[in-house]
Amino acid sequence: FAFVARQKRLSFEDEHFYVDLVFYNVILKCYLLIDLKLGKLAHQDVGQMDSYVRLFDAQGRTEGDGPTIGLILCAQKNEAVARYSILHEHEQLFAAKYVTYLPSVEELERELARDKRLLDARAPGVRTPKGQH
Repeated sequence: FAFVARQKRLSFEDEHFYVDLVFYNVILKCYLLIDLKLGKLAHQDVGQMDSYVRLFDAQGRTEGDGPTIGLILCAQKNEAVARYSILHEHEQLFAAKYVTYLPSVEELERELARDKRLLDARAPGVRTPKGQH
C-alpha cells in the first residue's frame, strides 16, 4: 500500500466530504478508502462510504485502476447492519472492528485458528499449502 492522503476532500456540487485515509494498492492497482468510526457501525456509515467510493471512482480513478475499495473501521461492528445493508452484496465495501491495543500472541493464534475453522467449514476439501497455517 502507498499512502495517498489523510482527510481527502471529495466535492459534489457545493458540498464537501472528507475521507479519513486514502491508500493505493500497487499490486491490485486500486484505491482503498478508510473511514474511521469511534462507535458502533450504523447504516448511515455504510451509505456514506458507498457515496465516497462512487465519488472517488468518478473523480480520482484513472484508466487502468481497478474499482475503489471502501473500508469502514469501527469500534463495534453491527452484524445486523452488515448483513442487511449494501455491505452484504457489494464486493467493494467492507466493515471491520478495530481494537485500541495490540492483541497478545495467544489472542492472535485463537483468532487465526477460528478463521481457519470457518474457512475449512465453507470450503471442505480445499487444502492449505504445506507450511502455512
